[in-house]
Order: sequence, then structure tokens, then C-alpha cells
Amino acid sequence: MVAAGRRGADAGPSTVARWWDRLVAALRDRVRRVRTIGGLALQAGLAAALSWLVAHSLLQVSQPVFAPISAVSTLAASVGQRLRRTVELIIGVTVGVLIGDLLLLVIGTGWWQLALIVVLAIVVALFLVGSAAVVIQAGATAVLIATLSPAVRDLEIPRFVDALVGGGVALLVTAVLLPLNPLRVLNRAARPALDLLATQLDATAEALAERDAALARTARGELRQSAGQLKAFVEATQGAREASTLSPVYWHQRHGPVGRYAQAAEPIDRAMRNSGTLIRRSVTLIEDGEPVPKSLPTAVADLADAVRLLKRQFAAGAEPNRAREQALRAVRTAGHAYRDGVGFSGAVVVAQVRTTVSDLLVASGLNQEDANHLVRRIFGDL
Repeated sequence: MVAAGRRGADAGPSTVARWWDRLVAALRDRVRRVRTIGGLALQAGLAAALSWLVAHSLLQVSQPVFAPISAVSTLAASVGQRLRRTVELIIGVTVGVLIGDLLLLVIGTGWWQLALIVVLAIVVALFLVGSAAVVIQAGATAVLIATLSPAVRDLEIPRFVDALVGGGVALLVTAVLLPLNPLRVLNRAARPALDLLATQLDATAEALAERDAALARTARGELRQSAGQLKAFVEATQGAREASTLSPVYWHQRHGPVGRYAQAAEPIDRAMRNSGTLIRRSVTLIEDGEPVPKSLPTAVADLADAVRLLKRQFAAGAEPNRAREQALRAVRTAGHAYRDGVGFSGAVVVAQVRTTVSDLLVASGLNQEDANHLVRRIFGDL
């Protein structure tokens, strides 16, 4: 009874600590999210205000409601797709206006006419482009034309002008007035994915050294959460390319650090997948009681250090030479482990170290053939 009571007393603080850790992690995630999209909020506010001023003061649109809506809609698109979203916005509005006007002349107004106009506008938009943004704009514009045209005269031209003004001002704000630093966008998106990969490789190295299968399983489970972070990284590469193409301030980065960084998304994705196989095989290796030479966990730890160096050198906009050297050190150590004697799963872990290093070398800017040649040479004879 006393022991049970003591366990209950210990469980209380432990539960509170877990809840506190979750709360702190959630708050950090919210703060990180605000920091990530804070620039977008400023861009949206500036674009909404400018588009209203342009439509109202310069073009004399009496109620330029749709200009700021169009600007915010353009900026709300995934970073890297804003130019495309502007074109889609204009196409959708044009389709909605044309279909709405033509059908109103023929069939008049009413509930069933509204339904028919919306259906046809969406079908035509799908046939022409097939984009969800175009379909939404075509359908929404058709609704406005069918419901407001009988009461509001000459609605079509202001609606079209608003779409042009809103999309154009959004691009102006993005490219010239308040451009986002493409290197900073990439750093913020890549950091969580690379930190996760390095942390779980470190945990796997510790699990191998301690023969702790539970720790390796935890690392495997944590790495599986990387899909969302990788998606954010890929979207950020699109945004960085767009920013460095549209904004004169960042043209010089197109073929420098931003271009190199943007090309790294695919090989880093492969490195994540290959590291997942490495960790899964580490679990099997420990559970099966296979031999673990001291050099094997060292190789995995070296691999984690290479990922961290790659992250730091990318963030600094520097040539990732040190990251390449560290990655090759992991290959050399894995070669020692292989020759020291490993079992079946151990051999797979060694092979995945080699493959992941090859991915990291490609991410650093080498071509695949050169990366493979370096890995084979550093690993040594089988």
C-alpha cells in the first residue's frame, strides 16, 4: 500500500511536468508561427490599403470592395505561387463576368437562373484552366453578377478593374515595397526539418551505443512527423525563387545561396527517407542482438553533425564545404564499422549512412555522380 501510494505521488508531478512541457511546446509553436507569417500580415495590410486607394482615388471606383479582397486573396496564396494566383484571379473574374452577363441577357434573373449561371461558370473555368482558385473566382463573380447586376449598374467593369488592381498591387508589394528576404524564408522553413533529422540521428546513435531499442523506436516515430515540415520547406523554395525573381533587391541571390538552397529540397527529402530506413534497421539490429562496433554509433553521430553543419552554412549563405567534410567523415567511420564486423541489419545501417551522405552531398551542390564517387572512394574497399 505504501509503495502504491508513493507511485501515485510520483505520478502526479510527472503528469504535471508532461502537461507543462506540452504547454511550453505549444506556445513556442504559436510564437514560431506568428514570426513566420508576420511578414505576410504586413504585406497583406499594405496591399489592401494601397489597392483601395488606387481603385478609389485614381480609377474613381465608388466602392472598391473587391480590390483589397483580391490583393489579400493573392497574398494568401502559398508563397511562391502569387504570380500564378494573380493570373488565376483575373481569369476567374473574366469567366464569371462573361458567363453571368451573357446568360442574364438570355434567361433573366431568378433562383434557377442563378444556379445555372454558377454551374456554367464553374464548368467553363474547369475546362479552361482546372485550377481551384480560378473555379472559386469564376463561381463567386458569377454569383455577384447574377444577384447584384439588376440593382447595381455597370458592375462588371469595376469588378474586373478591382481584380487587376488588387492582384497588381499585391505583386508590387511582394516584389518592391515590402519584399521578403528569400534566404530568411528558406532558413525558417528548413530549420525545423533539419533540426528534426539531426536530433533523431543523434538519438539513434545513442540507442546503438546503449543498445536501447525503445530509444531507437522513439526516434523512428519522431522522424515520421517530418512530412509537414518537408512540405513547408518545398513551398518555401518556391517562394524564395519567386522573391528572388520578382524583387530587384534580391536578384543577385537567384544563382547564389538562394538558388543552391532551393535545389536542396529534393535531396534533403531523400535524406529524410533514407535516415528513416537507417533508424528502422537500427531498431531491428538492437532487438536481434547483432554486434555493434563502437564505430557504428559514431558514424551515425557524425552524420547528425553533418546535417547541423549543412543547416548552419546554408543559413549563412556560405559554401557548405565543412558540411561535406563532416558527411564524408561519417562515411569513413561507417567503413570502419563494416570492416570491424556487423550483422545483416548492421550492414543495412552502414549502407544507409552511405546513401544519406550521398543525398547530403547533392543537397550541398554536388551532382549525383560526383557525390557517389566520393562516397565510394572514402568508404574504401568492401
